[in-house]
Amino acid sequence: MSYPILMRPMVSLVGPRRSWLVVLLGLVLAGLALTLAPAPTTSEDTASNLPADSESARAADRLAELPSSDEAPAIVVISRPDGDLTGEDLGSLQGLTRALADSAEGEVSGPVPAEDRSAALITVPLPGDLTDQQNGAVVEDLRATLAQALPDGLRGEVTGGPAFQADLGKVFEGADVRLLAVTASVVALLLLITYRSPWLWLVPLAVVGLADRTALAAAETFSALSGVGVDGAITGITSVLVFGAGTNYALLLIARYREELRRHESRHEAMRRAVGQAGPAILASSGTVILALASLGLADAAFLRGIGFVGALGLAVAVAFALLLLPSAMVLPGRWLFWPFVPRKGQHDPTRDGVWARLGRSVGRRPVAVAVVSVLGLLALASAALGVRAGLSQTEQFRDPPESVVAQERLAEAFPAGFSSPLRVATHPDDVETVTAAAKRVGAVDVRTAGTQDDLAEVDVVLADAAGTSGSLATTRDLRVELAEVAPDALVGGEVAEDVDSRDAATRDRAVLVPVVLGIVLVVLLVLLRSVVAALVLTTTTVLSYLSALGIGWFVFEHWLGFSAIDLSVPLLAFIFLVALGVDYNIFLTTRAREEVLETADTRGSIVTALAVTGGVITSAGVLLASVFAVLGVLPLLVLTQVGIIVGVGVLLDTLLVRSVLVPALITILGDRFWWPSKPQAVHHARHVSG
Repeated sequence: MSYPILMRPMVSLVGPRRSWLVVLLGLVLAGLALTLAPAPTTSEDTASNLPADSESARAADRLAELPSSDEAPAIVVISRPDGDLTGEDLGSLQGLTRALADSAEGEVSGPVPAEDRSAALITVPLPGDLTDQQNGAVVEDLRATLAQALPDGLRGEVTGGPAFQADLGKVFEGADVRLLAVTASVVALLLLITYRSPWLWLVPLAVVGLADRTALAAAETFSALSGVGVDGAITGITSVLVFGAGTNYALLLIARYREELRRHESRHEAMRRAVGQAGPAILASSGTVILALASLGLADAAFLRGIGFVGALGLAVAVAFALLLLPSAMVLPGRWLFWPFVPRKGQHDPTRDGVWARLGRSVGRRPVAVAVVSVLGLLALASAALGVRAGLSQTEQFRDPPESVVAQERLAEAFPAGFSSPLRVATHPDDVETVTAAAKRVGAVDVRTAGTQDDLAEVDVVLADAAGTSGSLATTRDLRVELAEVAPDALVGGEVAEDVDSRDAATRDRAVLVPVVLGIVLVVLLVLLRSVVAALVLTTTTVLSYLSALGIGWFVFEHWLGFSAIDLSVPLLAFIFLVALGVDYNIFLTTRAREEVLETADTRGSIVTALAVTGGVITSAGVLLASVFAVLGVLPLLVLTQVGIIVGVGVLLDTLLVRSVLVPALITILGDRFWWPSKPQAVHHARHVSG
C-alpha cells in the first residue's frame, strides 16, 4: 500500500524488531528530558492580562525608582466579630503595633480606625525584593506574630501585595499533583469503559502520562531559555491539553488499528496501515491546535502568551508520542491486548451497522429538517452569550478566597470604596498640584503625595467607587484624559488602572487573534480536504458551537454558580480551545468520509459509513476531553474553572450534536458540492476505468 510521504517514516518504525527499539529509545529520551530539564522562569502575575508596555505597567516601573519602592506594605485589618471596635480596643492595639514592628522593614503606622469603627488598619512595611519563597516565610511570620499578640476578642487578618502573593503560592501548593492524579484517574476510568478490557487501557494511559511529564520538562526548558514565565495555571492547562488531546489521538489510532486487525493477519501490517490512514487526520487536527496556540504569541497579555507557547510545545510532544511511541507500544503485546474482545482477521466489523449507522441513515432521510432544527437550537443557546460580562477584580479570582482576599473585602466595607486600591500617579514634583487639581475635578475623594525625590513624585488618588466597578474604570479614563492636557508626562497606575489596561488589551487581543485562528483553521481544512465548501461549512459550525457553549457557560455562571463576571481571558481562551479542538472531530469525520468517497463515489452513503465507523470512538474522545477539561476545577483560580466548564460544554456540543447530526445533515444536503472544487468522485471513476 502507498502511504502519504509525510507518514512513511512513521509507518516504517513499526516492525517486529524496530518496535522494541522505538519503545526503548522513547523511554531513554523521555528519561533524559525529565532528568536534565532546568528550573523554569516563574511568573509572579498569575492569570495577569496586563501588557508590559501599558501605561499602568510603565507607571509601576517608574515608581519603582522611589526609595520607598524597596518596601511592600502589608495591611493588617483588625475588627471585632460581634460588633464595632471600642475605645478600649483601639487603645490595646498600640501594643500590637509595637509587636508587629519586629517583622517590619520600616516604620509601622496605625492603627487607623474607620469612621464607623467597624475596622481599623495597621500598615506594616515588608521587604519588597524577596523571592516568592522568602516572601511567603515573612508573611507567615507576620501572621504568627499577629496571632500571638492580638488582644482577646478581636480578629486580625493580613492583606496587601505581599500577603496576596503568599496566599497565591499557598493555594497552588500540591495543586499540580492533585490535577495529575484526578486527570489520570478520569482518563483511566473512561478508557476502561471504552475498551472493556482489563489491561488495554494501561498502554495509552502510560504513553500519554509519559508524554505529559516530558511536555512539562520541555516547557521548563523552554521557559528557562526564553524567559517566558510559567506558573501553576499555565502548567495546569498544558497538562489538561496533553492528556485530553493525547488520549483523543490514541483513541483514534487504536480504533483504526482494531479495524485493520479484522483485515490483516499481521498485527504489524495492521498497525502500519492504521498509522498511514489515521496519521494525516491526527497531524492535521494537532497541527490546527498547535498553530492556534502559537498564535497567542501575538497577544499583549503575558498570561495568554505563556499558555500559547507552552501549550503548543506540550501538544507537539503529545502528538509525537501518539504517532511515534504508541504504535510500537501497542503491537508489542499482540492481539491478546484487546481481550476479551479480540479482533480476528475476517471478523465482521460491528460498527458498520450499529447505532451510529442507524443515526446516519435517519439524518439522511430528513436532512433539511435536521439541519434547521439543529441550527435554531444552537442559535438559541448562543443568544445567552449576548449578556456576558467580562472582568474580575483581584478579590474575585479565587473560588475559595484566602485570608488576603477576605481581609481586602473587609477593608473595602469599612473604609471609602476606593481606599484599598488607590490610583498611583507617577509625575514630576512640579506637577503635583496640577495632578491633584485634575484628580479632584474628576471626582476623587482623597488625594495625597505618597513619596518624592528629585524628578519623581507619587500621587495617590482615592476614588469614590470600588475597584472593578464601572464607575472606577470611567473615572480612571477621565483622569488620564485630564492629565494628557495638563501634565502629559504623568502616568496613571494602580490596580484600577491595571484593570482598564487589561480590558483594553483583551479587546485588542480578541480583534487580532480571532481572525488569525479562523484563518489557520480554514487553511488546514483547505489543505486536508481540498474543498472550499467543506472548509467554510466545518469552520462555521465550529464557531456556532463555540458561541452556544459560551451562552450555556454564562447562564450556568450567572444563575447557578453566582459569578458576577467571567475573567477577561476566558472568551479568547475558550475560542482558541473550542475552535481548534472542536474542528478535530469534524476532521476525523470528513477525512474518513473522503476516504470512503474515493472508494464508492457516493457522498451521501460515505458520510453514513464515516459516521458509523467513527461515531463510537469520536464520542468516547469527546466525552473524555470534556471530562478532562472539567478537571481544571481542581485548581483554585476562577479563570480555570470557567475555561473548563465552557470548553467541556462546547466539546460535548461538537461531539453529540454538531459532528453527529448537523454536519452529516449539511453534507447530505450539499451532496457532491460539499467537495468543491475537488472531485473525489472523478478520482474514483478514473481508478475504476484504469482498473
